[in-house]
Amino acid sequence: MKFSDLNLNRFLLDALNEMGVETPTPIQQQAFNVIMSSKDMVGIAQTGTGKTYAYLLPILRQLTFSEQKHPRVLIVVPTRELVVQVIKEIENLTPYINVRFTGVYGGTNLNKQKQTVYAGQDILVATPGRLLDLALDGILKLKFIQKLVIDEVDEMMNLGFRSQLITLLDLLPKKRQNILFSATLTSEVNGLLDDFFKSPVKIEVASSGSPLDTIKQLAYPVPNFYTKVNFLVNLLQDKDTFIKVLVFVKNKKWANILFEELEETLPSISNVIHSNKTQNYRLRSVKNFEKGKFSVLIATDIIARGLDLTDVTHVINFDVPIEPENYIHRIGRTGRAEQEGTAISFFNETEAEYLGEIELLMNKEIDVDDMPDTIEISSRMIDEEMPKVEPEKTHSRKSSDEPSGPAFHEKKEKNRKKNLGGSYRREIAKKYKKPKTRGQKRK
Repeated sequence: MKFSDLNLNRFLLDALNEMGVETPTPIQQQAFNVIMSSKDMVGIAQTGTGKTYAYLLPILRQLTFSEQKHPRVLIVVPTRELVVQVIKEIENLTPYINVRFTGVYGGTNLNKQKQTVYAGQDILVATPGRLLDLALDGILKLKFIQKLVIDEVDEMMNLGFRSQLITLLDLLPKKRQNILFSATLTSEVNGLLDDFFKSPVKIEVASSGSPLDTIKQLAYPVPNFYTKVNFLVNLLQDKDTFIKVLVFVKNKKWANILFEELEETLPSISNVIHSNKTQNYRLRSVKNFEKGKFSVLIATDIIARGLDLTDVTHVINFDVPIEPENYIHRIGRTGRAEQEGTAISFFNETEAEYLGEIELLMNKEIDVDDMPDTIEISSRMIDEEMPKVEPEKTHSRKSSDEPSGPAFHEKKEKNRKKNLGGSYRREIAKKYKKPKTRGQKRK
């Protein structure tokens, strides 16, 4: 099938032709007629399969000219980066269409966004927090919304936007079309569907939690943070293989430390983005990464959903995320558009169990290899890895009413429970064996 086989007008077809896009992806093919029918829809597809165009094309096809000031289409996404990405895609599709659209998100001037919304829009793309700011302030009238799109809804739940989403759904008119897209379908998302959607048509181009077939997945047991740094440096020295690398870490502190370490050993090959960086800095970093000005981008999960990146050869999980769905989203940054990609994960003893949960979600095993003998095992530790020192106990006189005697102590010992761990945990421990601590230690 080609886009010309869909019920698209010549304005949209001309825009697609100019972009050199001729063939719709499976999710785009299957979603088109459902959205055109005005039925509620749930689309489950992995990152990189064309979800944005899957809802934008039928919405733009149906959108008619209107001088009405208040938006008729509302697209809600979890991050400001994703707002910028969706706005960019609307721009690409509408050079020959008279349509008004804008994006709003936190961290920018609220008054300017009020003025933009008040001037009149057909499509509004927004993050949940800023959207509610505008709605509750009375600037944004939600009663004219005809179509609601919630994109990356599982990530919104992970970021704590559940209450804002429910408030928003209560404020919207009852008569509307609901369109939801996600890479995974969690129990929280199912609860949202049960409460607010009307017999939605479910389209699933890949089973929930399954990775793209184009991604090779590997994992290595690595004992601590600085040994992971040594291993990463060793990999990145192979510039012919590791051409465009996205490195995920669990928090801003780790991201900054890792960036400083790479700057010291491999200067000027990397950059770092996280929520503490300004919006302009983050957009500029992504742009420079796309242009090849540096080959490594270090990012946290909160940024992951807004990254519109192409030709990423490797995703490296510097740590394994606790939530298995986050792993799916991370590795989905490579192997896009039917290209091949590689996902490499470093895991310590604690993170081994997280890998087991990921395998259960994907219904697929991850290949585990031993760390090469050439990698130095570091004795340096970051704060989180330092052994906790128990405070010294102060001796105090025993109160007269405290139980004592052999009978009490015998009963206390009898009632003490032992945590031997479940069979599942033991099986995981067998597979993901404890990282080695061999070799010369780095001071």
